[in-house]
Amino acid sequence: VEILLNYIKKTYDGKSKVLDFHHPHQLLEGLEGFSLELRDQPEPLEQILVDCRDTLKYGVKTGHPRYFNQLSSGLDIVGLAGEWLSATANTNMFTYEIAPVFVVMEEILLKKMHEMVGWGEMEADGIFSPGGTISNLYSVLVARYKRFPEIKTKGMAALPHISLFVSEHSHYSVKKAAAVLGIGTDNVIAVKCDERGKMIPSDLEAKILKVKRQDHIPLYVSATAGTTVYGAFDPLDNIADICEKYGLWMHVDVMLFRNIFGLSPRANSVTWNPHKLMGVPLQCSAFLVCEKGLLQACNQMCAGYLFQPDKQYDTTYDTGDKTIQCGRHVDVFKLWLMWKAKGTRGFEILINKSLELAEYLYKELNSRENFELVFDAEPELTNVCFWYIPPNLRRIPNGPEREKLLHQVAPKIKARMIEEGTTMVSYQPHGDKVNFFRMVFSNPATRKSDVDFLLEEIERLGKDL
Repeated sequence: VEILLNYIKKTYDGKSKVLDFHHPHQLLEGLEGFSLELRDQPEPLEQILVDCRDTLKYGVKTGHPRYFNQLSSGLDIVGLAGEWLSATANTNMFTYEIAPVFVVMEEILLKKMHEMVGWGEMEADGIFSPGGTISNLYSVLVARYKRFPEIKTKGMAALPHISLFVSEHSHYSVKKAAAVLGIGTDNVIAVKCDERGKMIPSDLEAKILKVKRQDHIPLYVSATAGTTVYGAFDPLDNIADICEKYGLWMHVDVMLFRNIFGLSPRANSVTWNPHKLMGVPLQCSAFLVCEKGLLQACNQMCAGYLFQPDKQYDTTYDTGDKTIQCGRHVDVFKLWLMWKAKGTRGFEILINKSLELAEYLYKELNSRENFELVFDAEPELTNVCFWYIPPNLRRIPNGPEREKLLHQVAPKIKARMIEEGTTMVSYQPHGDKVNFFRMVFSNPATRKSDVDFLLEEIERLGKDL
């Protein structure tokens, strides 16, 4: 407990480093008495405690106010307490008999989420899963089963050629789901986006019609409410119109629930990751589906040693047969506890603060001559994408040579940043755009002064490039 509480204190200390970076070979070789090797004989307690301290010492402080590398940042103390309690209980979510309180909590949370999506009193369903990628996989799985229930027993050989549709800016997890489920990545059709990164409905319709002319079956569309890189919101109403017109399953991958009121009720399913903007400790992801019983019918195998029908309680609370897993971690308690502690209003305040920081960064970038926005539009979410232009590069006119050099700037700055351990922010290329920084906010500990520090640190580390 002392080790953990000291680490938390250091995490919130803005003067401490975000990380003490070492290369993989250094960790493998051992560092100052910290060895990862496993021996036949037990180590003394003193060494075990040192190992616990060093494990944290050489890791990344993802709760640090200057850690911006991923959207799942921050360290919520209530959520952390919830995770400790879940680990202490050490039970499994597959039956009510061994996890009665947690199973009922999950049902209450899912109902609350259904209401916020806009499904209201509908007989909706859902399950908490090990991350957004698995939640998105569930969406393809149930969409295919709904249209072709014979897939469960006969396999892909019994099905026609099916196609899935995603935007150019969608998360790669739908492609991964297609690979895992035997649909194939070639059958995931990318729909064009506008300059802001929003799916273009007319191109979606054109691609659906093209697939139909090839005698393939257009099955599923994944829209996004807050894309990974640009933080863009697809035009959900227009996409829903097209899905209804051609009979496609509409899934929405949600980054921010507040912006989808009145739109997502038309979706067939939703992925919602509270471990992102809501700040719940990893992992916490929910797959929501508007049709009750579909998850059960799609996945149940009626294992006799777990799901006996003659138990003394209502066996509809045995949730294990709705999942593709057997064992399932308790991911619900930390979210339930945070919701109790903050209320819905508390989450709103938390998210609004992140949105305000994104707006602040956008204005700062516009006012500094060494920075350039990837697109000049106010942020819709907490994502802000930008280039740092070193003084030497400002002298070179726009063209292939400048683009080639600019592509190398962000990786070099990031490398120096990690070596010094002062802050962390991600970068990537996107489409025809060379490497740029992608800033995302979700950490309640972050202040405007931390944003200023990041920009000044980028300038300091990159001015000689």
